[in-house]
This record gives sequence, structure tokens and C-alpha cells, in this order.
Amino acid sequence: MSGSPKGRPASPRELAMHVLTQVEQEGAYSNLLLNTALQKAALSKSDAGLATELIYGTISRLNTLDYFLDKYVNKGTRKLQPWVRALLRLSLYQIIYLDRIPDHAVVSEAVNLAKRRGHQGISGMVNGVLRNILRQKESLAIPADLPAAKRISLQHSHPEWLVERWISQYGRETAEAICSANNEPPAVSVRVNTTMISREEMLKEMEGHGLQAAPSSLSPYGIVVKGAGNMALTDWYREGMISIQDESSMLVAEAVGPEPGMRVLDCCAAPGGKSAHMGELMKDEGSIVANDIHSHKGKLIADQAARLGLDCIRTVTGDAIELPARFEPASFDRILLDAPCSGLGVIRRKPDLKWGKTEEDIREIAALQSRLLDSVSALLRPGGVLVYSTCTIEPQENEGVVTSFVNRHPEFELDETGSLSRLKDNALVRGGGIQILPQHYHSDGFYIARLRRR
Repeated sequence: MSGSPKGRPASPRELAMHVLTQVEQEGAYSNLLLNTALQKAALSKSDAGLATELIYGTISRLNTLDYFLDKYVNKGTRKLQPWVRALLRLSLYQIIYLDRIPDHAVVSEAVNLAKRRGHQGISGMVNGVLRNILRQKESLAIPADLPAAKRISLQHSHPEWLVERWISQYGRETAEAICSANNEPPAVSVRVNTTMISREEMLKEMEGHGLQAAPSSLSPYGIVVKGAGNMALTDWYREGMISIQDESSMLVAEAVGPEPGMRVLDCCAAPGGKSAHMGELMKDEGSIVANDIHSHKGKLIADQAARLGLDCIRTVTGDAIELPARFEPASFDRILLDAPCSGLGVIRRKPDLKWGKTEEDIREIAALQSRLLDSVSALLRPGGVLVYSTCTIEPQENEGVVTSFVNRHPEFELDETGSLSRLKDNALVRGGGIQILPQHYHSDGFYIARLRRR
């Protein structure tokens, strides 16, 4: 880790400061930078956990941290060097949001880091700012009399334009619940490979190994596991009995409802979780064509299939818009278009997302989604089912795309009779599809619509 004298392993805070600085300067993804940094740094498990929490937590709470810091930093945080800004942010994050670290320890660690990295003047400034904040810690509150969008934006750390958009789409209470849920740590959930073992037997196995495991309330194939660490390092995973997947995402293959012997197309398939789930539901009988635009991702899909013992999945590489040139019209029984999207349903897992998106991004991606749907729908046989899904909560990308598609294609009708009708009490029915918001089940925000060709 650069910045650590003579090969001494970086402290979790030093590592967090480096990663946060790079994220800001290079616009890189925090999860990729963090993984690389952790591999190099060889921190203990608890230190790696702290570094991870500091990075994701600081990114998640960015505008709230800056709102408070700007009151104490001369000329505001914008004028600081990026690494100093990162250091103050992650220090304030610990003071406000982490109970287990004493405030004086946060300050002395920050001052030491500033001395090592900068000069006396900077460490003095860092010390002054943080001690000032501690003296007035009680006053670190968001004023209650701000306009709704601004208050929610600062209270729950989301860009104001996004909060305004969600208020107009879902109402103020729901918009605030979305923002609050986006700051919860995501649960660890696994999908049981029912071609090998039933969910009940898998639960017994896990309980026998002392794990806290409970059946998913959302998917009949899911198990939520608490405090178990990385499930990809277990024998169950290696032997293909489980896959790691969010509970909302498990609903997609179920909505497709593929049966043994069918011919299925997954248009944008990487990394392959939904293709694999469909293969399991088909008991590995029939065929699934799993397409992705990136050739290196084809290997991810093939590796998943091999690990799970599924032979029915064949990978192809290409732009999904051009799939009709490769296959006969009306030659598939089921089609899944899990469309590229803004990803605004998975902010809990990828907090960087909310700061990088614009309204223009949403408009552009919705236009692409419409073109994809028009194109691949020609490959569905009469009587077949096409499922359109996204991991966003943005109506323009969800019911907007589906409604305009049905208006342009009278040969298609919305099929609301799928098994997901059980979710209607909790989730929203939008444009004939199901919209799951992050607070409904403490899972990812997802949209799923089922279309049948007449």
C-alpha cells in the first residue's frame, strides 16, 4: 500500500483513505478498488471488516458528512486536497455512525495519518476541525424545518434530484422509506439448487453447522444467512448446492416459469445466476441459450453452470439487439430480458451508484430497453412467455417501457396470472408488473413483468 512506511501493513483507516481518494479522483468503483487493496494489505479479518465498513459507510453518507464538515472547515471541503477530504469524511463517519470506536481514538488516528501523509499544518487543521466537531457533537442534526426533499436528502444521504423524483413518483413517505432502506446493510441470501437438495434439508444442514439460517419470505428457493461470512467459501457452494443471489433476483426465473424440455433464451445473461436458476427449475432438461455482449462474461456463465452440474446451458456472445439475426423467428418457448438498467434498486450494495447517475442516464437507458424488447420479442413463439425485469425502481425504465411495448405490439398481452401475484399485498403492481421497493422485503429493488404472445 503506498503511503505505508517500510512495508508496514496499512491500518484499516489508511487503506480506507487511499480507496476513498481513488474513488473520488478516478471515478472507479469502490468494490473493485477495495478488493484489490485488501488482497495487497493482508489485514486481519476484523481490520478488513472495519476498512470495508468505513469505505461503504462514508460513500453511502457522503452529502450528510459534507453538510456537517462544511460548517467547520474554512472555505468548505471542496477546497481541500482529495486525501484530506477523504480523511475528514471517514473520521466524521466514525464519530456519527459507529458506536464502537471511542471519539478520542478516531481523532488521534486521523491526526497520525495526516502527519504521515502531509505536513504539520494539515495535521493541525485535521485536529482542530475534529475537536471542534466533538465539542459541539450534540448540534450535529439536520434541521427539521427544511423543505421535504432537502431534509430527506440530508437525513438519508441521497442526491436531492433523486429524492424529488421519487417523491413525485411514489409520494413523500415512500420516498423517505426507500432512502432509509438504501442505507441498511444488505442481507446475505443464497438460492438452493433444488436439483441436488431441498430447501428444508439445506436449512437443517446449515443449522447443524451452527449457522443462523432462515427461509426467505420472498422466494421459495431462498435462505437468509446471518453472520456466516463469505458463503462462496463453503463446501455447499463448491459442490453446487447453493448459489449466492439476492432474494428479489430469485423471483425472476420463477416468473419465467420454464418447464423441463423447453427452449429458453436469456438475452443479457451474465453473470449467469438467473440462467442457472432456470436450468435448476427445468431439472436440467431442455436447452437454455445464455447470451451476453461481453465474451469474458460467457466464461462466468459457463463456470456457474459447471459448478451447479447443469448441462442444458449454452453460452453465446453478442449484442442482444442482434439476436433475431442468429435464431429463427418464434423459436423459443420462454425468453428472459433482464435488461441493462440504471441499477437504482441496488444502492444498498453499490452506494457509489446514487452519486454517479443523472436524469439523462435514465432517459437514455429506457430508450435502449425499448429497442431491446422490440428486437428479442420476435423470437418468442405464440403462446410463449417473455419476462422483462430490471434491478431499478425507476418507472420510466419499468412500467414505462412495458406499457409502450404492449401499445406498439398488439400480438402481446400482459400476463398477470404468474406465481408472483402472492406479492401483491406488499409490493406494488405497476403497469401489469410487480415493483419491489427495497423496504418491502429488505431486498433489492426489482421490477418484473410477464408478457404472453397471443
